[in-house]
Amino acid sequence: MESEMNYYKFSRTEWANFHAHNFASVTDDELAQLRSLNDVISMDDVKTIYSPLRHLIHIRYKDYQDDERTLAQFLSLPYHSHPFIIGICGSVAVGKSTTARLLQLLLSRAYPDRRIQMITTDGFLYANAELEKRGILARKGFPESYDMDLLIHFLNNVKNNTGVVRAPKYSHQIYDIVPGEQEVIDHPDILIVEGINVLQLPSQQPIYISDYFDFSIYVDADPKDIEQWYLERFGMLLDTAFTDPTNYYYQYAIGNRADAFAMAKQVWQDVNLKNLNEYILPTKSRADVILHKTANHLIDQVELRKFN
Repeated sequence: MESEMNYYKFSRTEWANFHAHNFASVTDDELAQLRSLNDVISMDDVKTIYSPLRHLIHIRYKDYQDDERTLAQFLSLPYHSHPFIIGICGSVAVGKSTTARLLQLLLSRAYPDRRIQMITTDGFLYANAELEKRGILARKGFPESYDMDLLIHFLNNVKNNTGVVRAPKYSHQIYDIVPGEQEVIDHPDILIVEGINVLQLPSQQPIYISDYFDFSIYVDADPKDIEQWYLERFGMLLDTAFTDPTNYYYQYAIGNRADAFAMAKQVWQDVNLKNLNEYILPTKSRADVILHKTANHLIDQVELRKFN
């Protein structure tokens, strides 16, 4: 274990020592279903990386509940629980969704009597028509492309248990908000919020998104590796889109493949890499845990914040 600045650093082998032995495992079929399109995850990852992480979240969740009860006693108020919210951040194509879905499954196994839900901040992007109207369609994913007021209002309602809360639904197939469809968050005990912007500090806001989080994770990797994963995923999306004219990637799937990849590389350079360097990567130091990936999505290092 290394200790540097505000984080303890553990190798994969060191982190595995924190494995929770009462952990209920998952099946190969379940892993295959929750894995993102070109992500790589194994049973060894579940035991070595995610079982200790789930155990750490269990400790933080218990502390959170104890703190809520203590505050209620101090104020002489009836105890009412509020959702424990976990934020998961990182670049496009780094594997955030796989981490979020796996944690949702593991926490559901650990707390079979609790409601564990998940949502992505993609649904809080402005619709493409609105982005075009504002002249920022080419900056989709950048901070200004999100309806931050709506996202903060959503998190506030969830945290305060105001009732069933709804959010816009986003589809990567049509690359836009789905008209008339919504994500429903119904009194969760634990909510996982996944997105590239969850640790950012939006300007001119009285409160930050991360203020609602009780635990946060940043999925990290070398930008060169992320670019490779982004392009691999793009190729897989082309392979599945050529039979569906309604799919956003259909136009690229039926065209010249070399031209399509040239476009994807340009998008990575001009949009995703720029967004990563300017707005996403600087938020890494706000995370409680950093999962660092190397080639083939292997998590080789875990960093744990010393102070909360």
